[in-house]
Parts: sequence; C-alpha cells; structure tokens
Amino acid sequence: MQFQKLKYIVPLCLLTLSVGCQSTSSTPTIHETPIASTNQATSTPSPTPTPTPTPTPAPPLTLKATAILEAPSFQEGTPVFTHGALEVNGIHIIDKNSEVFQLRGVSTHGIQWYSQYTTEETFKTLRDDWQINAIRLALYADTESRYPENQEAYTTILENAITAATNLGLYVIVDWHILADGDPLLHQEDASTFFDYFATKYQNYPNLIFELCNEPNGGKVSWDESIKPYADTLLKVIRKNSPNTLVIVGTPKWCQSPLSVVRNRIDDPQVVYAFHFYANSHKDPLRETLENAIVKYELPLFVSEFGTCDASGTGDINIEQSNTWLDLLDQYQISWMNWSLCDKDESSALLVPNASSANWSDEALTENGHFIKARLQSYTK
Repeated sequence: MQFQKLKYIVPLCLLTLSVGCQSTSSTPTIHETPIASTNQATSTPSPTPTPTPTPTPAPPLTLKATAILEAPSFQEGTPVFTHGALEVNGIHIIDKNSEVFQLRGVSTHGIQWYSQYTTEETFKTLRDDWQINAIRLALYADTESRYPENQEAYTTILENAITAATNLGLYVIVDWHILADGDPLLHQEDASTFFDYFATKYQNYPNLIFELCNEPNGGKVSWDESIKPYADTLLKVIRKNSPNTLVIVGTPKWCQSPLSVVRNRIDDPQVVYAFHFYANSHKDPLRETLENAIVKYELPLFVSEFGTCDASGTGDINIEQSNTWLDLLDQYQISWMNWSLCDKDESSALLVPNASSANWSDEALTENGHFIKARLQSYTK
C-alpha cells in the first residue's frame, strides 16, 4: 500500500496538518467542444505571458558541533540506568547485562509544530504514569517542512527534548523524518551535516538512537539504488565519533518491505531495520512479511512507528488488530513506538485537541491514547 502520512505546512503559519493515503486520481479528462473558427478580425492584443518565478533553493544546513558533551549520569531505577548502552544480537536488542531488551514508547508528531509535548514534564508523565522507556523525536526534514530555513529554532527544540528525556533516563530516537520527498538521497548532504553534528556532540550519550530516514517511498526508490547507498554514506559520518550508537535504517515502501534488504544488508553490527504498520489497514499479509523477515532471514527489525487506525492516520481505531500486532511484536521482543504524541484532531493522536502538556486526565486522552496507555501499563503488572 502506498502510504503518505502528512502534507506539510509552512512553519510559523501553523496550518492544519493532514495525514492521508497516497492515491492516483481517477478524474477523467474534460474534452470541451471546440469553438468554430471565424474570419472576424480582432484588435485585442495578446496578453504578455508572466514568467514563472524560480523557487529560491533552501539554504544548506550549517550545524557544526563546537563542543562534545560529557557523559550524562542517570538516576537509579530509570530505564537507561538499568539497561545501559544497547547492542544488536541476532534479531534482538540486548542491554548492558546481555539480556534481551524491548523498547516501548511513543513517537512525537513533528516537533516543529507540537513542541509543547517535548518538555521534561511531558516525558515524566509518560515515563511514570504510562511506563514508556523510550521516546521518538520526529524532526520533519523534507522540503515542505522548511527545516533548513529554520534550522536554529528547530534544532533548539530537538536538543531541549533530548536533554529533557535524558534527564529522565529515557532512550531517545532522533528521527530524520522524511516523507513527502520519498527518496532520502534528495537531502543526503543535509542529513550528513545533521548526523555529524549529533554524533559528534552527543557521542557520550548511551541513550541516543539515530533513525536515518523515516519511510522512504516512491516507485523509483529502491533499497539497492537509494536507501542503502544513503545509509552507507551516513554511517561513515556517524561512526567517526559514535562507533557504537544504535542506528535504525528505513526500508522501501513506507518501511513495509524489509525483505528487499536480506540479500544486500548493511555491514554494520549496530544497525536494525525499520518496519511500520497501521493496524486497521495492514493485517495478516504484512504480519507474514514481518515473520518471514525475522524467522527465515533473521533480520533485526524495529517498529519505530505504528498506528492503531488507518494508514491515513484517520479512520477507526482497530483494537483487535492492534492487540494482534503487539502480541506478535512481544512474541519476538521487537521494540515499538506508537504514532503520535500530539493533540491533532485525528485518530492516531494520543491527546484530544488543546490537551495540556502533561499530567493528563482520562478526558484528555483519545481512544488511541487510552489503548496505548493501558497497553504500556500492562507490562509492569
């Protein structure tokens, strides 16, 4: 299924975001009846064509780490204190004690637009009440998000969120969130600058995880020709300063085609591959794909995003299918993050419109919010 989650807004205008399936228009071509020509002369001059203005190219990212942060300390009993730096072992992620560890949490929506839900108080509510052990920070980075034009402000939001989550001993996924552009190669230079900055500055942070490209998509975007060359390039940049950081690499077709990876894997022991689903749209066939990738090909997968609703981010919440999916992930101890931490008026949001930034009452939660909170809490019972 072709899946496009978001049409963007121009930053600072905060127009309504929408999430939708990509489809091919079936609108027929309109054939108007031609007007018969006449010999009548006219003195009306033809209008002068107005030239189409050339769009101003976005400026390049200019991030450059001028300092390396010291290793943070973590409070006893927090997830990172307990589990430490993570490693890939076969199909699993293991912790400092060589025990299989499953990350479970939520993904923000675009932090450019929902920064009110990236505070330490927000994450503390999610850690202590909902029982998350990880948070995914989605920074939209494709053309329409206009990140390069607003790089200072948006990077500050991201770094403040990293600090907030780190203070609470949570694992943090830094998500270079492409979507509308489809091909990660379109912004490879900026992505290299971005990850060089974070891999250098935060090289002593054992809780950081880098996600190189959310949901590559498009008919010409393949693993061999686009995604793997992109990932190989970025990994060379990252490994200069962060040799052991866990890295999530997207897979084709909105991260629903992991089998395209199996014959041409990335040569890096700390890489896992992204797998995404939306429970009301993706059912048994896609679950079979996941099991095939794990059981037959022993591919380490990470569900860095899933929804309980339609692939559009809207539609009905399917509790039965969501439980079936999560039971399967638990069976193989695959990590997962639910989309999304925001108050947008759509099914996939965890919060109702205008919800506060933390300490939510039951009335502040959507149907998805109630389900995900209960599911997360069930692991501690």
